[in-house]
Amino acid sequence: MGKIEHLLTNSYEKKITKSTYFQNRLFKLFCLFSVLILGLTLLSIIIFVGRTGLLVFKDVSFQEFFFSTTWEPYDDKFGAAIFILGTLALTGLTLLFAAPISIGVAIFTAEIAPKWLKRILRPVLDLLVGIPSIVYGYLGLTVLIPFLRNITGATMGDGLLAAAIVLNIMVLPTISRISDDAISSVPSDLREASYALGSTRMQTILKVILPSAAPGLFTAVILGMARSIGETMAVVMVIGNTPQLPSDLLTPTAVLTSNIVNQIIDVEFDSTWNHALYMMAFLLLLISNLLIIIIRKLRLKGA
Repeated sequence: MGKIEHLLTNSYEKKITKSTYFQNRLFKLFCLFSVLILGLTLLSIIIFVGRTGLLVFKDVSFQEFFFSTTWEPYDDKFGAAIFILGTLALTGLTLLFAAPISIGVAIFTAEIAPKWLKRILRPVLDLLVGIPSIVYGYLGLTVLIPFLRNITGATMGDGLLAAAIVLNIMVLPTISRISDDAISSVPSDLREASYALGSTRMQTILKVILPSAAPGLFTAVILGMARSIGETMAVVMVIGNTPQLPSDLLTPTAVLTSNIVNQIIDVEFDSTWNHALYMMAFLLLLISNLLIIIIRKLRLKGA
């Protein structure tokens, strides 16, 4: 009887082992298939957008496209320097506003605010992240621009300043929440050691916590900038959409995203105009991928 039970047990264990092996194998194949599909999709997008965009250089010189400020498609003039400079200026202005404010909010939430306030701030920031960008753009169009006109006396009020303020409000929750997580993940032993040496709260934050959380903070800022660079609808509604170099922060101008969304409907697919717009999209794609690579490098260093 004992031998029969032993044989049955061994047979049952073998069946379980085979079943588990099959399930694990199937799961690995599924994961591999998913990764391949994702990689092929991303590669197809890059190849299609890049190949279509590079066709612009059949009719437009490299120098004209990147360094000319004359964008007059009906006269076959496709100088994209205005939009490239506008994108860089808007991103830099947004970074100037968003980074210090967002990190300050994160420091307050993680290190200073009482527990009851943390339980309110963190869900509020999470909700702000999920608000559609068109809502921010509409508020900027109906509230912010009239306000800027009233306090500055500007004729229009739209331009880089309005777009930067709207983007700052949009990316602030994202940067703040990721920075909050980075600061909260700093080991409590470091805080206790700093206080044991006689450091104040401010000294501990500036000298111990922020340096330890620096990779995570940089990751948060880069993710925020990646969102601001690719933002379209909110920017279109407040920047003015005029292909000109702005003389000040309240002069209507345009960036890569706003120019693409405003003109892509009116062009033929095989035209030079369409190829120029695809080249702008390809530039945005390259910038986004570059930012993702930077984030990956930071994570490998301990972010």
